[in-house]
Amino acid sequence: MSATAKVWLDRLRDLPLDHPVSILNVCGGHERTLSHTGLRAALPETIRIIPGPGCPVCVCPEEDICDAMRLARECDVVVVAFGDMLRVPINAARSDPRCLSDARGAGADIRPIASPREAVAIARALPDKRVVFFAAGFETTMAPVAAMLCQGVPDNLFLLVSGRLTWPAVDMLLASEKPGFDALIAPGHVATVMGPEEWSFVAERYGLPIAVAGFTAESLLAATYYVLTQLLATTAHLKNCYPAIVRPGGNRVAQQQLSHSMRIVDANWRGIGTIARSGFALSETFASRDARSLLASPQDAARRHAGEMPPGCDCARVVLGKVVPTNCKLYGKACTPRRPIGPCMVSDEGACHIWWTSGLHNRTHAPHRRTGVAA
Repeated sequence: MSATAKVWLDRLRDLPLDHPVSILNVCGGHERTLSHTGLRAALPETIRIIPGPGCPVCVCPEEDICDAMRLARECDVVVVAFGDMLRVPINAARSDPRCLSDARGAGADIRPIASPREAVAIARALPDKRVVFFAAGFETTMAPVAAMLCQGVPDNLFLLVSGRLTWPAVDMLLASEKPGFDALIAPGHVATVMGPEEWSFVAERYGLPIAVAGFTAESLLAATYYVLTQLLATTAHLKNCYPAIVRPGGNRVAQQQLSHSMRIVDANWRGIGTIARSGFALSETFASRDARSLLASPQDAARRHAGEMPPGCDCARVVLGKVVPTNCKLYGKACTPRRPIGPCMVSDEGACHIWWTSGLHNRTHAPHRRTGVAA
């Protein structure tokens, strides 16, 4: 793994690929490295890396965002959430807030935070106020949330949990008739917590090469090289290209804390639908911390959009690797980071936001031949 990016690129160019190969990238951090460093343009034309389900903000269901807004507006509580969640839009009437930031502008006490520690600090600073932590994220976000719970939280701190596991979405894609990719690069930070073995099913069950990668160009190029050599050799196994951080078995302490504080449930992914055993919910031990118990009445069934994206928005297909951001008709026109229509344009882990901030502003000049998705 100590080779330079140039060495890995030279090795990739020397591979005898005689047809296009598509590789699914399952991490927003990986996508940032690929896009901001211009790696796609440096790769041979036969190698296509497709952005996939690497953004937890993008798949957070509307009903959870609506619950967070209802808590802040109707229940006299302080809602705290990671900063990128505040701007995620929902389908709403023109007269209603479309995101947490709008609700904040209308007078609700909603505050951005960067870590669970800040949620605890705010609750301790406001002992006479109920504080709700809207916790959305994948395994690497939910692990520190679990640690926070296990270490003890103030009595006035509640949680609105919207956590998701990464691998079930990939499993769902692979179980479909046409997954649309030949190999997979798995997220290094998730493997650090949960262990690289969690991703072995890709090779063992579906016969696809897979490599765990870190966040440098060198690690990503190494992972790309190793999955391609597997394809050429018609073999499939799991390769760890992030050995400095990702260790066999993962972080046992983090796993124990997750197991103690959370349970695994079927969960709705926005624009995708319900995926079996893909979500985190509070365990029975911490059931009294569930912020939904503070709501005076359950959400109106008519308000649940079953994961709908805004009209015309292709975020769901972007998350699933079916299209690239520039295929969306709204990209760069109605939808930009300043005025996002869909969640993929909000978060810095969303593929649309990453592509835009990387300088790809023109829908008609997307690098389709380098991503493997037709215009």
